[in-house]
Amino acid sequence: MMRVAAIQMNSGPEVPANLARMRELVGQAADAGARLVVLPENMALMPSSQESRVHAAEAQGQGPIQDALAEAAVRHQVWLVGGTIPLRVDGEPDRVAPALLVYSPRGEMVARYDKIHLFDVEVPGDSRRQYRESDDFVPGQALRWVQMDDVCVGLSVCYDLRFPELYRALVDHGAQVLVAPSAFTAQTGRAHWELLLRARAVENLAFMIGANQTGVHPRGHQTWGHSQIVDPWGRVLAAAETLPGFVLADLDLEQQRATRTRFPALTHRRLSADRIEDA
Repeated sequence: MMRVAAIQMNSGPEVPANLARMRELVGQAADAGARLVVLPENMALMPSSQESRVHAAEAQGQGPIQDALAEAAVRHQVWLVGGTIPLRVDGEPDRVAPALLVYSPRGEMVARYDKIHLFDVEVPGDSRRQYRESDDFVPGQALRWVQMDDVCVGLSVCYDLRFPELYRALVDHGAQVLVAPSAFTAQTGRAHWELLLRARAVENLAFMIGANQTGVHPRGHQTWGHSQIVDPWGRVLAAAETLPGFVLADLDLEQQRATRTRFPALTHRRLSADRIEDA
């Protein structure tokens, strides 16, 4: 059994204020028994401009955001999935990496995943309408997963939720728990957030942890909230509403193993991308 927490934040344009709120919520989740704590996308900064995001970007391994995450992991003895933070990219002065960093209870950065799928879409009815993350971010190129105690955790971010092949690949590498720090918009969240979390859990017989931003942010950006923890049968174990805070759930990993044995859909697969041929 592993107790986990999904933290929901309303991050703003001031990094120190966001880090203070992060420390408070991680501490509360740890006091409630969480061993794994997942923060939302853009945890440290929802900027008012791309210039402010670039200014706040850090080099990997140094900077106040990374120091705060490492210190929180050590202080509260948790595995900490740090949402995403902006990291500098060589040769890209105007863009940053959307980096998800994972810290062990010893404060070591044990994994980095850069968001692969960038949100370049139009959203009718949204306050911003058009999003072009590729103008601001350099996408990642590689999958990442990490062993936490005896549990393999697969890493993803927000828009990745719409690409099931990413999660199937993580499960092929042994993932039992899938995490998705997110900043889902209010419009897309209302339509698809819970649907996608439950679908990814069911089709992979995996636990799914979605930690989301919530409320109104700079530039009129509105996020959906409703962070959730879902079990391998698609049951919602815990769900937030729209206020900042966190939700907790106990992941029964033995029950998951039993379910994968009794209902072995993962072993019944007949197609993979490299086996599909033209008719």
